[in-house]
Amino acid sequence: MRRLFLGTGAIAVSAAIGFVVLTVWPIGATPSPELANLTGDVNRGAYLARASGCIACHTNPEGGAPLAGGVELDTPFGTVYSPNLTTDPEQGIGNWTIEQFAVAVRQGISPAGEPYYPAFTYSFYADFTDQEVADLWAAFQTLPAVETPSRAPEMAFPFNQRAGLKLWRALFQFDPLTEPVEGKSDSWNRGKWLVEGATHCAACHTTRNLLGGRKVATAKFAGSDMLPGGGKAPPIDTTSLVQEGWDAGSLAYALKTGITPSGDAFGNAMGEVVLFGTQFLSTEDLDAMAEYLMDQP
Repeated sequence: MRRLFLGTGAIAVSAAIGFVVLTVWPIGATPSPELANLTGDVNRGAYLARASGCIACHTNPEGGAPLAGGVELDTPFGTVYSPNLTTDPEQGIGNWTIEQFAVAVRQGISPAGEPYYPAFTYSFYADFTDQEVADLWAAFQTLPAVETPSRAPEMAFPFNQRAGLKLWRALFQFDPLTEPVEGKSDSWNRGKWLVEGATHCAACHTTRNLLGGRKVATAKFAGSDMLPGGGKAPPIDTTSLVQEGWDAGSLAYALKTGITPSGDAFGNAMGEVVLFGTQFLSTEDLDAMAEYLMDQP
């Protein structure tokens, strides 16, 4: 009995030590010092914000102010609420620096040094350049302050322990595959940058494991049934798209209008993607995304 007690105690002590180590485990990298000296372009930043889904995820459709947060995302691990991104100094990001903004966007780490839940698709923005971050920052600075409080996540144990996200990141966080491919057209590579990065198509259309990690190596773009709220996303690999009757023209048209080749309309999450995001993209960018999706590696 004494041995059992000592063994159980040793396990508990080891677990406690492990959690403390995980808590103090540093994450994140300091942005380049040149970032603060860049002048952002508001229009380019607004365009990138549309492409990246900022408006759809951070604007409550039930009468919320633009980017004031409050969108509820029900996941298998608990409920996450998108935060206020307006310039309010207390409830929003009005007191942030551009460096803190860059770390949040590209690395998913708050000004307090805590990791964000991966419902925030920060890993797809990791390759944003300093200039692109400065453009986004300039656009966000034009938002009027809204005092809507950000609502804390409601996560079940152990998912409410943010320190555990550091381990999750180590296991399941992947850099976006946005690098250009030699021999491909400029349009194809632009589509690759958008699909694999800013528009983060794989966030919804890639199968996930029981811990919510994307199966990038085995089921990328193979569809998912783990969308917030229990929704599902169909496969969008090139073979599946062709089998479903898509071509580059109909795909670009659907990203602009929400209308599918069968005459049906996108609903739910994909409808919001078009409504708040892709319908505002240029014809050239929509064509580029379609070109890449219909000719994936």
